[in-house]
Amino acid sequence: MTKAELVDQVAATAQLPKHQTDAVITRFLQAIMDALHAGESVELRGFGRFRLRHRQPRAGRNPRTGGTVQIPAKTVPAFTAGKAFQALVQNGAETSGDADDIANRRQTTYW
Repeated sequence: MTKAELVDQVAATAQLPKHQTDAVITRFLQAIMDALHAGESVELRGFGRFRLRHRQPRAGRNPRTGGTVQIPAKTVPAFTAGKAFQALVQNGAETSGDADDIANRRQTTYW
C-alpha cells in the first residue's frame, strides 16, 4: 500500500477531504520522525513501537574486490510490532492466500 492509497482509504473511512487526510497523515509521520530525531521512542499501544537502534562499527567485505572495508557505527530506526498487531498478522497468515480471501481482508476494519 502506498501513501496515496492509505490517504484514499482513511479519507473514505473518516469522510474527510483527501487534502486534509494527507496533511494529517504527513504530520503524524513527521511527528514520529521528529521524536526519533530527538532520541525518543514512540509507542502506539496495540500497534507497535518505533525506536533507534545503535549498530557497532564492524569490518565488512567489498564483494567486487574481496578486500576488507571498515563499516562505521550508525544509528538506524527500528519498528517492533505490538502484541495485537502480531496476532492480527498471524491470524491473517494462517488463512490461505487465495484472491477472494485477500479481497475480504482488505475490506475488513480491524480497529
